[in-house]
Amino acid sequence: MSLLTKLREWFHKGNNTGESLGRRGEAVAAKFLRQLGYRILERGYDSPLGEIDIIAIDGRTIVFVEVKTRSSSDAGHPADAVDATKRRRMTQAALAYLKAHNLLQTPARFDVVAVTWRDAHEPPVIEHFQNAFAPVGSGQFFS
Repeated sequence: MSLLTKLREWFHKGNNTGESLGRRGEAVAAKFLRQLGYRILERGYDSPLGEIDIIAIDGRTIVFVEVKTRSSSDAGHPADAVDATKRRRMTQAALAYLKAHNLLQTPARFDVVAVTWRDAHEPPVIEHFQNAFAPVGSGQFFS
């Protein structure tokens, strides 16, 4: 069974469970990243400083991923929703995560996965933007 067929079946199941479009998008993004060889460490990481949808490992790099899911591009591209405030909060949450796990010397980056799910009968369009933005704030973050 192809990945697109599995995603289509999964989407229909998700629609019947009342799961939000955003949660379905995050799950599809995690599956997509696994297909690329990423190892998912956490989903829905929440700290007092901010939230990160997916934390993964790509090779030797920790990747903090923001997932934006839309049913259309009427309000703009999903990735455009990762504004300066979101980037700042993600940077703060990522730094807290790295400190808490003693990983400050580990290479890290921020990716964005945009999921557009126009039709329940078709698989979503998934776009992956590696290294989508630099850490926001002052002081040394990554080496």
